[in-house]
Amino acid sequence: MTAEPLSVTVVPATEDRFDDVTAMLNPTGREQACWCMHWRLPPREDATRRGEYLRDLTAREPAPGMLAYAEVEGGPAGPGVPEGPGGSEPVGWLGFAPRSLAGSLQRSRVLPRIEPEEWPTTWAVMCVTVRPGFRRRGVARELLRHAVDYAAGHGARVVEGFPVDPGPGARVPVSAAFVGTVGLFESVGFDVVAPTLSTSGRLTRWHVRREL
Repeated sequence: MTAEPLSVTVVPATEDRFDDVTAMLNPTGREQACWCMHWRLPPREDATRRGEYLRDLTAREPAPGMLAYAEVEGGPAGPGVPEGPGGSEPVGWLGFAPRSLAGSLQRSRVLPRIEPEEWPTTWAVMCVTVRPGFRRRGVARELLRHAVDYAAGHGARVVEGFPVDPGPGARVPVSAAFVGTVGLFESVGFDVVAPTLSTSGRLTRWHVRREL
């Protein structure tokens, strides 16, 4: 049985919402958590300080990601889940940035490159994550839709992603789910460009692109 779509509020991940970012990206306090910093961590920097770097980014413009909130019966779902706007809880995160702020993506040998003059106006979706219990209810789609609008409002001419395609009726392995699926991006108006040399969960990552 398909779960009913969830009504969510999507807002930029600003510094005052960093507790909610933490609830989504590192609720158990792991020292080596990714913090959605793989493509934007400064070279030769201490990986254990990813959370600090991301907090710093939330204090700047543009925001490094979007947060989705939903009203949840019974209130916060446990330790590490803060209360959001109007008593809602954070249920989803989407990380993105202009290529000009994603140094590792600029240097990638397995994902397509573009000319440096296009970096400031070409935004890349880095990761999408939805809390267990709220998945397959449209949260990721709403995050992506609002992310495109936010990027457009901050000078983006193109938004791109590198999702996987699990094939008809197949599920994406948990280890690969953070990159999103081709179907998710297509549902928000992205065009499939070509397969890349990169993989996630042993699945090929595809280059998808939406002109704004």
